[in-house]
Amino acid sequence: MRTPVQAKSSIRRVVRLLCLILLPTVSSAGGGPFGIDYRLERSDTGIWNRNVQLALGYTVIAVDAGTALWLGNDQPLGHTAWQSADSMALTGITTTVLKYAFSRARPTQGNDPNLWFQGSGYESFPSGEVALQASFVTPFIIDYQREHPWVWALEILPAYMSVARLKSQAHWQSDVIAGWLIGSGVGYLATKPRVPIFVQVLPRGVTVGLYKHF
Repeated sequence: MRTPVQAKSSIRRVVRLLCLILLPTVSSAGGGPFGIDYRLERSDTGIWNRNVQLALGYTVIAVDAGTALWLGNDQPLGHTAWQSADSMALTGITTTVLKYAFSRARPTQGNDPNLWFQGSGYESFPSGEVALQASFVTPFIIDYQREHPWVWALEILPAYMSVARLKSQAHWQSDVIAGWLIGSGVGYLATKPRVPIFVQVLPRGVTVGLYKHF
């Protein structure tokens, strides 16, 4: 069982990683709510290509769904995968609501980080794709960090997506920071219920694990 001390340690590690990844990008900081937002030079080549970003998003969803369905909630790894599924679903709802509520302009929509409440079509804050990656990895980190400290390496996924979205000029620095924190926070909360939400609402035959049928 996780203690408050362990939870605080996890949060501190995420914050430190955020700083290490993103501080180098804000040396020429400009505006936004924290004075750190400016548009990076656009790059669509190599690993920063938009197709790579999309492929990563689809891959983590497929891997998590496959693990959850195959192992089932009765297996420890399967249980964590179901927690991660809860986390990604709740994070998606949260970021979508916030995008519509704040309707912030993207860097390509005027290059002004202070354009908020612009109406339909302006969905920069927060970054949903960064939040997705953070919400995917956090339950695995929370559940396995003590036995397998290397699991923290999974944070490379939201780290990559943060930089990629900045290089695509799709988000401001504060967008990706908010997305990372939201995904991590929801991911942590998703580990609290004894039975994941999806396991509660889906038929037992689905959540018991497909491998048991073979």
